[in-house]
Formats: sequence, C-alpha cells, structure tokens
Amino acid sequence: MQILGIDVGGTGIKGAIVETSTGSLVSERIRIRTPQPATPEAIGLALNDLVRRHRWSGPIGIGFPAAIQNGIVRTASNIDNSFIGLPVDEYFSFQTGCTAYVANDADVAGVTEMRFGAGKDVAGVVLIVTIGTGLGTALFTSGQLLPNTELGHLFLDNGIEAERYASESVRIIRELKWKAWGKRLNRYLTTMEKLFWPDLIVLGGGASNKLHKFAPLITTQAPVVPALFLNQAGMVGAALFAEEKLRRLPEAS
Repeated sequence: MQILGIDVGGTGIKGAIVETSTGSLVSERIRIRTPQPATPEAIGLALNDLVRRHRWSGPIGIGFPAAIQNGIVRTASNIDNSFIGLPVDEYFSFQTGCTAYVANDADVAGVTEMRFGAGKDVAGVVLIVTIGTGLGTALFTSGQLLPNTELGHLFLDNGIEAERYASESVRIIRELKWKAWGKRLNRYLTTMEKLFWPDLIVLGGGASNKLHKFAPLITTQAPVVPALFLNQAGMVGAALFAEEKLRRLPEAS
C-alpha cells in the first residue's frame, strides 16, 4: 500500500509517498517551513500545499507534535494553543480534501524504528527519543506502544524542563559544543533510565546522525543507538499509522 506520510515539526513540515510494506519513500521528499504562528488554519493550508505538490488524492498519515487522544489534540508545545480540543483528523481531512489520520509525531517515528529499524525484534522495553525543536518520546514494551508519553516535558533535577535543556534547538541557539550538549542529553537519558529501565535507547531526529560526537558522554546502562530512519522516520511512521487505521475499517463495519 502507498500512503502519503507527513511529519509536522516545530520548524518544518515534510512529506513523501511511502510504500508501507518496506518503509521506503517512493516519491520526492518535500519540505516546507512550519508557518508561524502555527495555527490550525495555517497548518491546514501548508498540508494542503504538500498534498497538491504531490498530486495526491488518497489517504494521508500525519505525525503531529501533540498528544492526540481519540482524534482530539490535548497538548500544544510547539504549535498554537488554539489546537487544543480540536478534532484534528476531521479538521485536516476537510482542509486537505483527503482522509487524514493523525497521531503523535514521536509515536509514529517510534513505530517505524520498531517495525523496520533499530528496535526491530527487540523484545524488552525500548525508549525512542526524537531530538529536534523539542524532545519527543515513544515507549514500547514487547513491541507494544504506550501512546502520548510526552516525556520531553518532564522536569529534570535542576528544575528545567527537559526539552528546554537538551533539545537540538537548545544546542543550536546556545551554540553548544557537542561535548557540552552531550552532557545535557546524558542528564536527560539517565533520568529516563531511572524511571523506566529500558533495554535499549534509540535516538532519532537531527542530532542522531552525529551520535559519534557525543556518545562518550552517555553513561546509561542501556545501549544507545541511532535511529536507522533518521529524519524519515516520522513520514514513514505516519503512513504506517494510516495503514493500520485503514485495515481496521472492515472490522468496524
């Protein structure tokens, strides 16, 4: 099955057509800037633009930077607060003219890594951290996802919210060297380990392909590995999420 997968981030929105049986992209990856302010109308117009540029008319999967509960947006950290309470599946379906299925962005990226990537065939607890504008998390046990964990908003022992201390955007804005930033990330990861004792930690997002530069600073007992799909994980996972929703339709009828 081929589905248009879209990853909505705090600074950019990426989309590509995904072959869900392999997780491969079968079209050009198109990226546009996330509009500011990131209101429902502005994001909807941007998604419509991506759909049009792909000449797409089928279902779309969307990874979105918020907790999504039964199709309703519950949080808004890197998007406009007017999203909270919005039935986002219905809204984006109307805005794009395509049937849209929306899930938390880190969750769908995690689904990609568990099915095709670094977490494949890992039976224990896997923590996936996506490092970007914020810190997204996906937590799996025996391959099953606990959705909407949002652990990037946990406060560390220094009283600072994790994603305001150790995200990629913090590294860039503060012009931190990899060593200095690596110590910050390690503080976050060791905190996560004390809470969840994962068997494996997978790092995704922009900084994951630079793991060799800060790996010596990581002191967790669990091995830490880079995500295999890097910045493509969100698009692929969004398509996989939409595929799963579509497969359930006959059962619901």
